[in-house]
Amino acid sequence: MKSNLLKIYIFSFLFLSDFVMFAQPGTDDGGGGLEDDDPPVAPINGKLFWLALFGIALAFNYFRSRKNKTT
Repeated sequence: MKSNLLKIYIFSFLFLSDFVMFAQPGTDDGGGGLEDDDPPVAPINGKLFWLALFGIALAFNYFRSRKNKTT
């Protein structure tokens, strides 16, 4: 019981500390100040084709090697 409580405590500490570690500080002007100097959004739709192609190739390679191991 004590071991489970320790595991739950450590898990919750690591899970909840993520919010604090990666939070961005804002300014006290009332608006938060986080939307003024943000860089423009980077589009990813140009690389989705290559990502899908490599994913299909890796899946094909995985299933082909798995088939060769069983026979």
